[in-house]
Amino acid sequence: MHDAISYLLFLVGTFLAAGVVKGVTGMGLPTVAMGLLGTVMPPASAAAILVIPSFVTNVWQLFYGPSIVQLIRRFWPMMLGIILGTVGGAALLVRVDPVWSGCWLGVALMVYAGYALIAPAFSVPAALERRLSPLVGLITGLVTGATGVFVMPAVPYLGSLNMNREELIQALGLSFTTSTIALAAGLFAHGAFQVSQLGTSAMAIVPALIGMWAGQYVRMRISPKRFRQCFLFFLIALGLELASRPFL
Repeated sequence: MHDAISYLLFLVGTFLAAGVVKGVTGMGLPTVAMGLLGTVMPPASAAAILVIPSFVTNVWQLFYGPSIVQLIRRFWPMMLGIILGTVGGAALLVRVDPVWSGCWLGVALMVYAGYALIAPAFSVPAALERRLSPLVGLITGLVTGATGVFVMPAVPYLGSLNMNREELIQALGLSFTTSTIALAAGLFAHGAFQVSQLGTSAMAIVPALIGMWAGQYVRMRISPKRFRQCFLFFLIALGLELASRPFL
């Protein structure tokens, strides 16, 4: 009984924290949730719990804007690459020893956070976008399938396409929503997504949405830049802990 209550409190706290990060920064819910859940369970199980709250919050982000049809027409090759890469990559998340899949999750967290801290500015010419988008989608899908983290290299790539803020947020919502659906399909195809997990995943929606609301409240009262820096250093520390497990 005590263990069940502790587990429930941990889940609620994880998705509250992940929701706060998304509310403040506009992203990061899957990254934080995967990182924290990965400390107590295999990454495949963590990814299965993540599916519904990630889907709900990212669909909201996707439809919060006027450009969804244009974005789908523009980025469908990238989304196709994400789907193919994620479904295929999920085999690694399911079949690899959880200690090592957790290690690779930790590496992905550190790479993402390190990149975001340095934030090198670059721009992709429009002439290269059509050729790069499918490749970026495929690589993002493989990383998503193998680690449950959606951000690399999709986030820096989309940020390099000179979209305005509203278009970028909606494009990220499209990428994250596609990744979530593809991850669920990949986990199901490889026998790692069970109907019994839907209840736990659905329950996580409530703390995630409360956290998002709280994060939006916090965003109006603190420096988003400073919060983002603290968040990224936290991801580096969490990633280091996960990545070091096979060697301890």
